[in-house]
Amino acid sequence: MNHDVEQHGFAVVAGVLDADERRELLFTLGPVSGAGRRGLLALPAVARLARSRRLLAHVRPHLQCEPCPVRALYFDKSSDTNWLVPWHQDLTLALRASADVPGFGPWSMKDGIPHVQPPVALLEQMLAVRIHLDAADASNGALRVLPGSHRLGRLSAERIQQLRSVHSDFLCAVSAGDVLLMRPLLLHSSGRSRSTQHRRILHIEYAAFKLPDELQWHEAA
Repeated sequence: MNHDVEQHGFAVVAGVLDADERRELLFTLGPVSGAGRRGLLALPAVARLARSRRLLAHVRPHLQCEPCPVRALYFDKSSDTNWLVPWHQDLTLALRASADVPGFGPWSMKDGIPHVQPPVALLEQMLAVRIHLDAADASNGALRVLPGSHRLGRLSAERIQQLRSVHSDFLCAVSAGDVLLMRPLLLHSSGRSRSTQHRRILHIEYAAFKLPDELQWHEAA
């Protein structure tokens, strides 16, 4: 089934990275302790990939202004490092410091980095690119999404439960080298891995807006 970013909130692009490129990227990312790593736009290879014509060609059609990579994370789910993610939206930006700016809040800290919820209108001007370095399916914790939920704004826990009870989810099964494009407001989750295979993902977020003068991205390529 083909999915559309604007209508469904996500789409899969097949075969973006070949096997040699995946091996090189995995070597650059290196081993991780725990679930993964943050702040990866500081790595030149990741910054180059994030700004490459290849990735931007898939991002630009879905944003009204020129996209800027603003955050990169690396996840490695395996039988040794395993977790589940409940249904949620990606609602926060990683910034250098907190500031009192109308429309931005509440603030929180993750690994010592200030995070804030911006206005929904800004989240609607973002797109996440999830580069799959391994195949992913139900056995190793592939992402599940609720198509179209990105069009409903910021959702309460009660509203999420209600939507889950009346709408079917979709499993984003992908091959190694595929890319998943996803709106931050799309409801998504993932289960624990039941496989001995890794599920490694480089997750890059793009924004098509400028922050208020009082705020700065924690990282940007």
